[in-house]
Amino acid sequence: MVENNILLHARFKLNGVSYSKESLSKHASELEIKGKPFETRIGAFLLEWLNGSTKIDVKTSGSTGTPKTIAIQKKQMVNSAIATGTFFNLKEGDTALLCLSAEYIAGKMMLVRAMVLGLAIDTIDPSALPLALNSQTYDFCAMVPLQLQKVLQQLHQFKTLIVGGAPMLQSLLSVLKDSSTNVYATYGMTETVTHIALKQISGVKDQQSQILNDVFIALPNVTYTQDERNCLIIDAPNVADNLVVTNDVVELLSNTSFKWLGRFDNIINSGGVKLNPEIIEQKLSKIITTRFFVAGVADDRLGQRLILIVEGNQNAKALLQKLNAESTLSRFEFPKKVYTLPKFMETKTGKILRSANLRLIQK
Repeated sequence: MVENNILLHARFKLNGVSYSKESLSKHASELEIKGKPFETRIGAFLLEWLNGSTKIDVKTSGSTGTPKTIAIQKKQMVNSAIATGTFFNLKEGDTALLCLSAEYIAGKMMLVRAMVLGLAIDTIDPSALPLALNSQTYDFCAMVPLQLQKVLQQLHQFKTLIVGGAPMLQSLLSVLKDSSTNVYATYGMTETVTHIALKQISGVKDQQSQILNDVFIALPNVTYTQDERNCLIIDAPNVADNLVVTNDVVELLSNTSFKWLGRFDNIINSGGVKLNPEIIEQKLSKIITTRFFVAGVADDRLGQRLILIVEGNQNAKALLQKLNAESTLSRFEFPKKVYTLPKFMETKTGKILRSANLRLIQK
């Protein structure tokens, strides 16, 4: 059983209002019934958080497979919130902004951090950024890269910002490197109650080296090993009951740091040469400023051939010529063909659905 005083800090505020457990439950019920769509999700989660159960059902995003619902212990969510608070030195009374959907773990955990650490959190419709931001400043916030792109002119309103859910384009990373805001890329998943590793993006000495190397540092009480595929295995006893075996190929630098190389299930075997899409995409991100990804499609001669899929109105022939002139790709890494899609299919959390978009260009 999780103690009520751990579930709800006395200094917690929601949109400027302090609540007891009883008054918050009443307010959550009102949000669930009468609120806007994003508020009904907040209300539903708050009711679940306060309902006396020791677990919460959470949806996975479905970016690497069929979305599913898993049960997470509230104590693990409390532990995750405390670890984040410790890492960023968050104090009771600090301000936070929820601009993610409370339907998924990242949004839920922003509310949990506020309730456990005693933060004053404001909530806005995720789709309203940046229009919903006024002159208010915040000590802590979590966003996805697409949201961050929209608030670059207002970045100074945030002291610390964590960004996850999808890789950031090189053009965005370049803008962030000199920012006064502390920006961190996150690594984690629903099964680990959001992030269990962080990489500082802004204000880092030898910035380019750290970005390209994707060096992530573990949160407290988290260690790493690898399996025979060189995929990351996470030992995080405070937030996961068992070892978490991932499909993320990494270079393990120590038992608390790693270089992320890509997804094992995305590896392309072209003529016997194994190609890592994420490494190729990292090189291409210096040239392509819109969203894109590379993938392998069936080929009678090679087994799989490498292709490039770009979002937006692009001239495929001109782009190939530009890549040929400017890129550092090896001959094996050079796309055999470029496809364009007006708008990528994505999850509700903004992650590109590679398989779904690949099917669109194969129709």
